[in-house]
Amino acid sequence: MGISPLSFTGTSSFSTDFQSILERSFRIAQLPLSSLQNQRTDLLQRKTLTTALQGLVSAFSSSLENLGKVGTARGLGGSSSNTSKVAVGLVTADTPATYTVSEITSVARSASETSLTGYADGASISPSGTVKLTVGTETYNITLGSGENTLAGLRNKINALGAGVTATIFTTGTGPTPNYLSVSANATGSKVLKLQEDPNGTPAELLTAANQGANAEFKLNGVSVSRASNNVNDVVAGLTFTIKETTSGSETVRLAVASDRNKLRTALSSIASAYNSLVDFIDSQVGEAAGLLSGSSLVGQTSNALRRFTNVNGSGTIKTLTQLGLELGKDGKLTFTGDTFDALTDAQVLSGFDYVNDKTGVGTLKSVFASIGDPVTGLIKLDQDQQERADTRLQNSITTLTERINAQQATLRLQLSQADTLLATLENQKRTVTASLDGLNLTLYGRSNG
Repeated sequence: MGISPLSFTGTSSFSTDFQSILERSFRIAQLPLSSLQNQRTDLLQRKTLTTALQGLVSAFSSSLENLGKVGTARGLGGSSSNTSKVAVGLVTADTPATYTVSEITSVARSASETSLTGYADGASISPSGTVKLTVGTETYNITLGSGENTLAGLRNKINALGAGVTATIFTTGTGPTPNYLSVSANATGSKVLKLQEDPNGTPAELLTAANQGANAEFKLNGVSVSRASNNVNDVVAGLTFTIKETTSGSETVRLAVASDRNKLRTALSSIASAYNSLVDFIDSQVGEAAGLLSGSSLVGQTSNALRRFTNVNGSGTIKTLTQLGLELGKDGKLTFTGDTFDALTDAQVLSGFDYVNDKTGVGTLKSVFASIGDPVTGLIKLDQDQQERADTRLQNSITTLTERINAQQATLRLQLSQADTLLATLENQKRTVTASLDGLNLTLYGRSNG
């Protein structure tokens, strides 16, 4: 709801004055409302700036957390000598190691069978009306009631069991019996998959037995391993790998978990970028041209946290960020010098991992930035909550004051209209009296007062 000056149209000679009174009353009444609206405009801008600060702090906190994780894991990563046979996935190991995968004789696949015969549309499936499904070690007895003893009915019954298989109907489109039932396991692995008609009488197999699934079969460091899934995550602690193809003869695949200095290089470069974005924002809120967060404790606390980050001293060969190639310029920004990092020896890189780890090194500061930028419990979130409450109060005050001003303006216009009507009546009466006097003078004295 907004307000605007009301127009006044009167009939007395004072109507213009009454319009001026109405406009002046509006301007005076609008002063406190304009003040509230200006306060809210500033508040909304502060809310926008605070949200931007939270995003930048969160981005830096994430970069710092990643840097700490790289350090703690000492940049360990996995590799495979033949990714077409074995691919390395997640690596959480904390020590380097090598493994040999050989004699991959089988890749895990799902069991999948098709009905031995085709069926005509709507044809009966089971003379006895009973069917038994076997999936692995589990069996399910199925009763096909009225209207269910068809291929579609059997399919629906199987799919409703939650047995870990999916039944579908294939239609060849030719011949009198074009419809076939297909039953496939939802997961890979060697598994008995059978469907029998009349299981309690003379059982008759309804499905083929050509593809009962298969496990991934291979040797790891000469030890035989069999897994129902090609994604193997429970054989080597901290290493996940995927079997993709079989090997032949004496073919082997070498899996390695080793430190990768490029992981540290990338993490350092990323943190410099996030740091500088945060510094740019803070600089825009201090000094003569400061924004609306000037003087905010959030800006001060974030600035202090950044100083702590650049002043962390290590205890090993690498003691400062500068030694890792992160140089702090006079403008307060970080520059990552790749040449400096690339010149580090392997021993220095290992010390660098220790310097940035999230247990005792730079990475421990992630909690400091999390306390500021956490979207649920951080200081910025608390400030945003206060801003939301302040905004609600301002909106309510603006609405209340707007309604009051509109009501006052309407009342004032009504009062002025009544006064204008009275004055117009008096003016008409005056003109009538004046005209009468002029007529009387003319009659008595031959002249008027005009």
